[in-house]
Amino acid sequence: MNPPDEWFGPIMAGQRMLGTEKQTIRAAYAECRKLARRHYENFPTASLLVPRDKRDALAAIYAFARYADDVADEPGIEGRLEKLAAWRLKLSECYAGKVEHPVFIALRDAAERYRLSEVHFQNLLRAFEQDVLMNRHKDFASLLAYCACSANPVGRLVLELSGHRDSELLKLSDCICTALQLTNFWQDVAIDLSRDRIYLPLDDLEKFGYSLDDLRAQRTDERWVQLMKLEIARTWELFEKGQTLPERIRPELRRQLRLTWLGGTAILKKIEAAGYDVFRHRPTHNKWDFVRLYLKARKPSVLSRQAKTQVIGS
Repeated sequence: MNPPDEWFGPIMAGQRMLGTEKQTIRAAYAECRKLARRHYENFPTASLLVPRDKRDALAAIYAFARYADDVADEPGIEGRLEKLAAWRLKLSECYAGKVEHPVFIALRDAAERYRLSEVHFQNLLRAFEQDVLMNRHKDFASLLAYCACSANPVGRLVLELSGHRDSELLKLSDCICTALQLTNFWQDVAIDLSRDRIYLPLDDLEKFGYSLDDLRAQRTDERWVQLMKLEIARTWELFEKGQTLPERIRPELRRQLRLTWLGGTAILKKIEAAGYDVFRHRPTHNKWDFVRLYLKARKPSVLSRQAKTQVIGS
């Protein structure tokens, strides 16, 4: 991975992009798409599920978050916080109409075109700042608060891209996005632990008598199983709360959201099928899984049928 400051070469050194305003915007979007393809191998495929006229805006959102995410993963605390503060300043300037950096040239255009709310980008930065300062969560409420900044803004931005701003729909989106983030945490327990990040709530570990030493030793005894059952049940509950969202939004976005919901819940099922041993059997989707899920996502009633097969707390 290249250091974030090298992403855009001389542009990062303060050189302005040349040409007419439209050419400048097109060039900025091109840089965002290039970044998305370079740092997320599935971006070209994922973007196909978004209407063509909104793919550039999606790339700009991704590029904004990608830079901040990479900064949060750099070594050292003070330097990272300073870079995130500088990125936040550029965001504020962007919404005030002052843009030079290609990400914000693209983001400004997308924000104006689709009325994207600045608060969602501010919340994303708040999550990245938490990543620098915090690698444990004392309880589930703390974890949910983190997800409210790290995951939920993305879903809200996707809805805004399609013109949805109804508060009830945003809450349903929050349920799905939080559930997806939690699923990723349970899927990546071992990977996060190798980076000294623990997303399992500490009070839940204590509740089941499962210590950090047990976690580092990757013990999967009954204590671990009961701990994971609790977290998986909480995640299923959030998925089910949000399951009606795809059928309540514009048709252009329905298949994408069905696929997102199905993909997340399928990972939960794989964790359960592996006896909750995510250390030795990290659940992932292969290409045939994606084909199967994509075909399912074409059917409007698929989510209600899928949810009925899962009993919360089972």
